[in-house]
This record gives sequence, structure tokens and C-alpha cells, in this order.
Amino acid sequence: MLLQHEAVAEAAVVPSPDPVRLAVPKAFVVLASGHLPSPETALSILQFSRDNLAPYKRIRRLEFRDLPKTISGKIRRVELRERERDRPDRETAPKEYREDDFAELASR
Repeated sequence: MLLQHEAVAEAAVVPSPDPVRLAVPKAFVVLASGHLPSPETALSILQFSRDNLAPYKRIRRLEFRDLPKTISGKIRRVELRERERDRPDRETAPKEYREDDFAELASR
């Protein structure tokens, strides 16, 4: 579903640890050419997810990054899950956008 957004070239969704819900869906996104990783792009993708997916499938977190792949080109989701599970300090990690960071999403 995320691939239908104009800014998304590739995406993979894995569970991300959450202190309240135990785990929430997190998308790792490779942007299409001409799109920059920014809060505006993240908001647009999160809003698209909110408008087109059931509430339990909705993306709660988003990170822009290259995706690890096998030799045959398949996305290595297991590697993304391990990185997310073992993610050390959130302060030094790559920028993660959360649904809670955007007041515009709370009003809907």
C-alpha cells in the first residue's frame, strides 16, 4: 500500500518495540527520485497510511534509509527487525518520525 504513495520507491514494514503497545508498525522507506527526507514528506506518508489502511495496520513510525537486500534483490526484513529490536540509543540513531510528532494527525 505504501508503494502507491508518489514519494515512495521501496518500503518494508517491521514491528518496532513500544512501551505501551509492545510493538507498533514501523516503515523503512526509500524515497523516489526528486523527493527529500523531511518532516513534510514523513507527514505526507503517515497521512496516506492513515487514510488508506485499517487502524491496526497503520504505520506509527517511519525512517528513511536504504534497505538491506539479498543477492537476488529481496528485502532482508529479518535484518531490519533485528536492528529495530537491538536499536541502542534513540538519540544517536537515524531520524525516526513518529505519528505522535505530528499534531495534524491527532486531530483526525
